[in-house]
Amino acid sequence: MKFIDEAFIDVIAGDGGNGMASFRREKCIPRGGPDGGDGGRGGSIYAEADENINTLIDYRFARIHRSDKGGNGGTADCYGRGSDDVILRMPIGTVITDMETGIQLADLSKHGMREMIAKGGAGGLGNLHFKSSVNRAPRQKTNGEAGEERRVQLELKVLADVGLLGYPNAGKSTLVRAVSAAKPKVADYPFTTLAPSLGVVRIDYGRSFVIADIPGLIEGAAEGAGLGHQFLRHLQRTKLILHLVDIAPFDPEADPVKEARALVAELKKYDKELHGKPRWLIFNKVDMLDAGEADTRIKDALKRLRWTKPWFAISGMNKIGTNELVRAVGEHLAAVKAAAEPEELAVAA
Repeated sequence: MKFIDEAFIDVIAGDGGNGMASFRREKCIPRGGPDGGDGGRGGSIYAEADENINTLIDYRFARIHRSDKGGNGGTADCYGRGSDDVILRMPIGTVITDMETGIQLADLSKHGMREMIAKGGAGGLGNLHFKSSVNRAPRQKTNGEAGEERRVQLELKVLADVGLLGYPNAGKSTLVRAVSAAKPKVADYPFTTLAPSLGVVRIDYGRSFVIADIPGLIEGAAEGAGLGHQFLRHLQRTKLILHLVDIAPFDPEADPVKEARALVAELKKYDKELHGKPRWLIFNKVDMLDAGEADTRIKDALKRLRWTKPWFAISGMNKIGTNELVRAVGEHLAAVKAAAEPEELAVAA
C-alpha cells in the first residue's frame, strides 16, 4: 500500500430539519391548539483514531464527506428524525486543521480517540413551543440551523519515541534493522527509503521504545532538493533525535562535518522547536575503517562541531555499539518520562 501522510478533504455536516406549524384537528375537539413538532438534528462528522489504519490513502481520493439532514417536524407533536453521525476512521497520530482559520481541530494521539470536526445543525422549533396565554394559536416556527462546512487538512505524524536523522545512505535503515524486528529496505544507492518506517526496540523485559526511520535529508531540502522537508513532520513527536553521520563515505571528497552542519541548518529552517529537541550524534560505519583511523575522524568531527552532548560510535551492519546505544536511549527516555509525571499529576490536580 502506498504511504500517504497528508490529505485535504471537505466535511459537510447535515442541516437541522425545519419545525412544523400545524393545529390539531379532530372531530368533536374544537380549537385543538398547536401541535407542530420540532425538526430533527443534522448529522455531525467525527474523526476517530484507529490502530488498524496506517495511512491516509483513503482520503486522498475520497475528498468530500457529508452527513444527512435532519427530518422536518410533523403534525400531532411528531418530531423529525435525527440523522446519524458520520465517523471517519484515521491513523493514530493524525492532526486535523481547519484550512481557513488555521485552528487545530483534533490531534488523534490514542486508539479510539474521537473528536467532532463538523457539527450538525440543530432542528427548528415547531409552533407547539410558541403557545402562551396570550397567543393560543401561534403560527410561528423556525427553520433548522445549517450544519458546519469545513475544508480541513489531515496530517499524519507518526508516534515514535526516537527519530533518525541523516543524509541518504548514512545507515538509518540498517540501524533500524539491527535494533528492531522491522525490515526497511536497504541498498547501496541514495534515497532507498521513500516512506517513514517504524520499529519497536526491546530493551529488556517490559521495556521498549519506538524508533522512526525517515527518508534522508540533504542540503537544499527547503527548496525541494531530494525529497524535501515532506517527512520531517514525523520527527516532531519524538523525544530524542539520533543524528547519524557516515564517517566512511564512498566519496573521498565528502566532508561528514559539513554535511552534518547543513542538515542541522535544514532542520532549523523547517521548525525551530524540532531543531531544539535533544539530539545525539551517532558516528556510523566504524567497521569500514581501522580503529585508529575511525578514532581520529571522530575526534576531528567532535572538535570541529564543538560537540559536548552525547555521541556514540557504531556499526549498524555488524551491530557494533548498538547495544550500548539502545541502553542509553532507554535510560534517557525513562528520565524524560519520570520528569514529565510530576507535571502531569499537577495538571490533573
